[in-house]
Amino acid sequence: MPQPQPDTAAPVPTVAVIGGGPAGLMAAETLRAAGLQVDLYDAKGSVGRKFLIAGKGGMNLTHSDPFDVFVTRYGERANELAAWLRHFDADALRAWARGLGVETFVGTSGRVFPIDLKAAPLLRGWVRRLREQGVRFHVLHRWLGWDEGGALRFSTPQGDASVRADAVVLALGGGSWPELGSDGAWMGVLRARDIDIAPLQPSNCGFDIGWSEHLASRFAGEPLKPVTAHWRDDDGNPHQRQGECVITATGIEGSLVYALSPMLRDAIARDGHATLVLDLLPGREESDLLRRLAKPRGSRSLSEHLRREAGVSGVRAALLYEVLDKAALADPAKIAATLKRFPFRLQRTRPIEEAISSAGGIPLEALDQGLMLRGLPGVFAAGEMLDWEAPTGGYLLTACFASGRQAAQGVVDWLAQRNA
Repeated sequence: MPQPQPDTAAPVPTVAVIGGGPAGLMAAETLRAAGLQVDLYDAKGSVGRKFLIAGKGGMNLTHSDPFDVFVTRYGERANELAAWLRHFDADALRAWARGLGVETFVGTSGRVFPIDLKAAPLLRGWVRRLREQGVRFHVLHRWLGWDEGGALRFSTPQGDASVRADAVVLALGGGSWPELGSDGAWMGVLRARDIDIAPLQPSNCGFDIGWSEHLASRFAGEPLKPVTAHWRDDDGNPHQRQGECVITATGIEGSLVYALSPMLRDAIARDGHATLVLDLLPGREESDLLRRLAKPRGSRSLSEHLRREAGVSGVRAALLYEVLDKAALADPAKIAATLKRFPFRLQRTRPIEEAISSAGGIPLEALDQGLMLRGLPGVFAAGEMLDWEAPTGGYLLTACFASGRQAAQGVVDWLAQRNA
């Protein structure tokens, strides 16, 4: 009679995913689909908190740009991010959402949203499916680094805990909205392991200008739309972009400002200030404005004259009074030129805690193609803790999803090679 043979199959490798945002959750899903045991750790009491907040005003999941246009939104990192996105692009993200029962649509701006415009149903369905697939969740586990034996260290409500894993995916976010978990505390841990980290900086952020008390108190929250930004690139080539922005109590913010924030932030770092030039009346010719403003105004006040002849009132009129002196306000040519090329002098970015996202973090050069840290074999990284940035419009989220998948595939390939 044959005797039962001992089970000689190798144990299933365990992967620790640290961070429960889109990058970490996508890494966990990809790893579990590859048959690996996955434990996901998050410092907060639930996962996806920033994802939920980002979806409060309408969950902008991705963008409908053609691929060759889509990848240009990542600026100087376009080539590296294109490699991730070829494996998981905007169409793949929409198909993935459909698999969770969430249909999407393309808005008039080209942005892609869930039909119900909400993040919560998508996140709930995703977490439920991950649990059913066998991903083990560990919340209120703050990562502290490694102990002397190489085990992962966590602070938990029950005290410090040590965990061993065959590989690790770090998806701990950048430095924006730290109350939701992205506080950059991981930087010190990796620097102690001799990993170079670029300082975190605000991205997709507002800027301080230093308005007068009158403008700040009366017009904070007032939109400027549409407006057109004009600028020159490093080679002196002219560019323009139409969009909208909002006057704040301290300066200016909004989608158009966010899109230009890397350039403006870098100019402030270089020159101590930056000038954002906006056409406050796109579609109106300067010559026509001058002709109308040069008409005698008789007993009418300048404010009434601006309103009647140029349609300029409210915040646009207030901005003129903010930057033009009495002599300039008496010069129709100066007023017309200022309306068409209004100079917003930016003093500084708003604090990183207020920014939608952050730049800086782990340089992509410190990672191999599978997003493994060259200096820490078996440790992979994904999401906003990597040094890349993109404008709002779905580009940020798509790249986070794609990087999580890229890092997970890197883990699978590395473990297969190690165990071969």
